Amino acid sequence: MSVSAGDASLQQRGVLELAIGKVLFQQVPQRMRIDQMGFVRNKDSPDDYRMLADSFGGQIHLSQAVEGWLVPGRNPFGLYLYREDVDGLAAVFRGEIPGDGGPSDKPWGMYEFALNAPDDVLIRVGWPTRLR
Repeated sequence: MSVSAGDASLQQRGVLELAIGKVLFQQVPQRMRIDQMGFVRNKDSPDDYRMLADSFGGQIHLSQAVEGWLVPGRNPFGLYLYREDVDGLAAVFRGEIPGDGGPSDKPWGMYEFALNAPDDVLIRVGWPTRLR
């Protein structure tokens, strides 16, 4: 695959090709507990389309859903954050983790816990069990 002059310029400026998760909300929250996982808002992002990034290269876009797209209590959107310090983050969110209140090894090979964000967005935080 060839790289055009414009693409080469982006690469020289440190812009990488990557996939970014976009999560829809009834109303984009001003603050989310995800802030405590190291995500910071891009200062240029507007209130109705919030762009967040962390020091690991992760990016998340938060956007307002078109009316009628989200059914209360049945939000199909979610986030999965790979974080090596699962236990440390679980301690930060103690009391908000459903079930036994802590991370556990799952049959799909992840050590993880889950949180419920605004508009019932599911956030899972985990790390591969084999790498622990």
